[in-house]
Amino acid sequence: MNCEGEEMKAAVWYGKNDVRIEEVKDPLPKKGEVKLRVKACGICGSDLHEFTSGPFIIPRHPHPLTGRSGGPVILGHEFAAEVVDCGEGVTDFHPGDRVVANPLIYCGECYYCRTAQPVMCQRLGTYGFAADGAFAEFTCFPEKSLYRIPDKISNEEAALVEPLAVAVHAVKRAEVGLGDTVAIIGAGPIGLLVLQASFAAGAKEVFVVEPVEARRDLARTLGATDAIDPNSADPGKVLAEATNGLRAMVTFDCVGTQAAFDTALRTSGRRARLCIVGLSLSPIEVPFIRLWGHEKTITFSTGYDHEFPAAISLIETGRVRVRPLITKHIPLQDIVSSGFEALIRSPSEQVKILVYP
Repeated sequence: MNCEGEEMKAAVWYGKNDVRIEEVKDPLPKKGEVKLRVKACGICGSDLHEFTSGPFIIPRHPHPLTGRSGGPVILGHEFAAEVVDCGEGVTDFHPGDRVVANPLIYCGECYYCRTAQPVMCQRLGTYGFAADGAFAEFTCFPEKSLYRIPDKISNEEAALVEPLAVAVHAVKRAEVGLGDTVAIIGAGPIGLLVLQASFAAGAKEVFVVEPVEARRDLARTLGATDAIDPNSADPGKVLAEATNGLRAMVTFDCVGTQAAFDTALRTSGRRARLCIVGLSLSPIEVPFIRLWGHEKTITFSTGYDHEFPAAISLIETGRVRVRPLITKHIPLQDIVSSGFEALIRSPSEQVKILVYP
């Protein structure tokens, strides 16, 4: 929003429950940057958190790499785009290329960056929070952040590469392997992608626990061994009966609540691996004796490092289907009423909403 240029429309966050569609300056690419025309951008749960409760990921103090804090900032980081201009020194991309972007902002100098773990960067930020993002007609990103979209992948499918990278990273963190039995708590966008990524990693069977019938049906459509309604059956007993008492070797909590964690624990077996993917804004109680007695392992997964090529490949080869997750298409000017507020009013009716700037 600080570059000189023509004006464009963007969804600008000013504060809690305050996102405005405004005319802002059309950005110009700096050295090493690429200017992008946004084709489609998904609403992420973190975008919704910022709308309802922010600032959360949006920094409260000047970010050490971008200098940005609070609002105004353009949201949006799950997107597909077309290259329209290149800044000085850009050599790998040209106007007309279709791309997706890894939105992490990292220093490249700390221990974690130098060991290919950018999501652990000691000065980590994210476009759409610590710098302007993609709920806009145009945006600028560093060349190093971009990946080409193969011809077989549509712009709509490409907009889900970023959340699929989250799922792929979670599956890697949980070390899902050949023949594993997996349980997934929550069939939202990430849960449904973890379901498919687990099969791609070699899981033998994947059980999904989800109270919303439409999402259970979608989980089955996407290959779930079974989709369990926790309001009508004990997921732990169902898993026990289906696995000769062993339950799941790997369980993912893709919700981030006390109830979801408790369910993840009940569906997991001895020496199971529990991967917490869902974000909890409140403390979670942990039954130490049950974890200790069965030597369970708890790990967490917060984003991605360099999983974008894998995510692109999974979509291109059809091993992960993302189009069934897209439940709504809206123009940028309707992002509040038909996007954020729709997700608040009736979250069970939506999986992934795509915004078209």
